[in-house]
Amino acid sequence: MRNKSVAVLDIRSSKICAAIAERGVNNTFIIKSKYSQPYEGYAEREILDVDDFVAAVKKAVGAISSSAETPVKEIYVGVPCEFIETVQTDKVLSFHSAQRISRKHLVSIKNNSVPAVAPDETVIKCGALYYILSDKRRLANPLGMVSDSLRAKLSFFVCKNAFTDTVIRALRGFPSIKVFHWIPQNYAQSLYLFEPENRDAYTLLLDLGFISSTFNVVRGDGVAFSEAFSVGIGHIAVLLMEALDIPYTVAAEWIKKVNLNAKEGGNASVEVTADGKQYAYQASALRELVREGLDGLCGMLETCLQAFTLKDMTGAPIYITGEGVGVIRGTTEHLSSRLVTPMEVISPKVPYYDKPQFSSLFSLLYAALGGNEAQ
Repeated sequence: MRNKSVAVLDIRSSKICAAIAERGVNNTFIIKSKYSQPYEGYAEREILDVDDFVAAVKKAVGAISSSAETPVKEIYVGVPCEFIETVQTDKVLSFHSAQRISRKHLVSIKNNSVPAVAPDETVIKCGALYYILSDKRRLANPLGMVSDSLRAKLSFFVCKNAFTDTVIRALRGFPSIKVFHWIPQNYAQSLYLFEPENRDAYTLLLDLGFISSTFNVVRGDGVAFSEAFSVGIGHIAVLLMEALDIPYTVAAEWIKKVNLNAKEGGNASVEVTADGKQYAYQASALRELVREGLDGLCGMLETCLQAFTLKDMTGAPIYITGEGVGVIRGTTEHLSSRLVTPMEVISPKVPYYDKPQFSSLFSLLYAALGGNEAQ
């Protein structure tokens, strides 16, 4: 494979996407090969069906490998936040006299900040929230500054070995793949979706998934707070299935037809045909059930906001992205109203892929191609 091309494996809670791409002009990407495969997903820090997961990874990677110009030798894997713990550290490096901050100082303080982890865990990435000089200046990048001390607030991303081991096992059938790069999804999304000036202050990001979602507080090149919870848009379909005693496939189609902003009268109905049978239900009643399900998500977000204590984020906008955005029309407006918080959808700025469902894939590509010195 040519040096400027990368192979990535984007693992979401509803599907797995493998792609080979290279950088285009004006921060775009040239997708040379892409393949997506649905699977059972993950929840509560566990892959729901390991054999199904392994088969999906093999199929996705096999599809892009068959069309690659040369054998894939290394792959960048996006690690879902269900399998990551984000640990913040606070260390000070003191000098005998004022010095100009160099890269070796940043490496030194990073090496002295690495947290102790359990035997079944590995630190896979580090990002700086900010640095503080002796004159109390707080900077995202202190290189070249003069100071007699350097304080670093860093975030380390700690991954469960069981997850990486399972991915490696799934790819044993591809002997050319020798190198694995593990990229935390929230780390990659933070650097790609937000400009550096937006990350100078704490910024809130909700990655709304199908089975699993993640709430993040972004700062600098790191993540100050992250909480993954096994609630997503797919759970709304489960709620309808159980409440109305209908097949899941019908519920999944119904949520795509619901519009929470609609004003139609009480007699309007939503209809779906499945397995030769027609299902119909009152639209207004469906909207209420969907709102009930979304209120559970709001409760999780309120808990996360309360758990982040470094700064009061009341009223701060929440940026929302992920595969769950747009499935149910009016979701963002309902969450904003329920939380009394402005919410804004954020997506890749890439032609044809400027939808929130592609945020994790293009964030991973951005990191793999060395965006923002992510490597």
